[in-house]
Amino acid sequence: MMKVLIADDSATSRALLRSVLTRWGYEIVSAVDGAQAWDELSKPDAPALAILDWEMPHMTGPEVCKRVRETLREPYTYILLLTGKGSKGETVEGLDAGADDYVVKPFDEHELQVRLRAGKRIVDLQMDLLRAREELRERASKDLLTMLPNRNAVFTALEQELARCHRDHRTVGVILLDIDHFKKINDTYGHFAGDAVLKETAARLRHNMRPYDHVGRYGGEEFLVVLPNCDLEQAAVQAERMRTKLNGSSMVVDGQELHVSASFGVTVSDGSGRNPDFFVRVADEALYRAKANDRNCVIALRAEESGLSQAK
Repeated sequence: MMKVLIADDSATSRALLRSVLTRWGYEIVSAVDGAQAWDELSKPDAPALAILDWEMPHMTGPEVCKRVRETLREPYTYILLLTGKGSKGETVEGLDAGADDYVVKPFDEHELQVRLRAGKRIVDLQMDLLRAREELRERASKDLLTMLPNRNAVFTALEQELARCHRDHRTVGVILLDIDHFKKINDTYGHFAGDAVLKETAARLRHNMRPYDHVGRYGGEEFLVVLPNCDLEQAAVQAERMRTKLNGSSMVVDGQELHVSASFGVTVSDGSGRNPDFFVRVADEALYRAKANDRNCVIALRAEESGLSQAK
């Protein structure tokens, strides 16, 4: 049921509109003057349709229209002016203020119904466009195989957490992990099996984290994990928990039981540095050492122990 705002300082006019619109299946929100109408239209769940009387105390209908349009708010609010003014110049004034349409009082029920129906179609279309835009935005930030944030999205999350923790003098744990012998899985069981392993790995990682942690597919069989407010020891414990979750039980793919493991490189930002590239490189160095240590293990490495230099 679509909500409609009725704004009119006349109780008789409000009652008549309420009766008619309720009969047509709309949910009604009322305002007794322009200021109250603006308050209602400023709310996050504001009505998508609004019928505003032209002459109201505190703020006229065109003034409310102008304020609404200045906010550039989404979703769109379709505004219909109810006016006793019939001249062409006054009509243009109302439309120029941001109204979408107008009805002259005393209104004809059929005319009002048709104009509201047109407004509802426009609102519905705009909502469809907003949903499509959000879907495209989500697809642009998601890895479509694992449905985790993609490389750019998780890297942005790391950048934001580093900036926040630098400001608050806290630490950020960074984990880079790589599925062991992933090429062998693809070569032995096929790429569909490899995809299934990636999806199951993503699910096990995601379900083993705090709500405010971040995990994303960094590329290929690599995943990047960002742990706000974690020191090196805590981040290493979390990495070990993830390693055990991955390796502790087999993955069943097309009836085959696959035992999957991963190597983990862990580092931490102490709040003094905000360069995400640097901390990923340190985690990558720790990951390289984990792989050199026969894989399926966790290596934690402080930035100053890595031998890498941070760009100023």
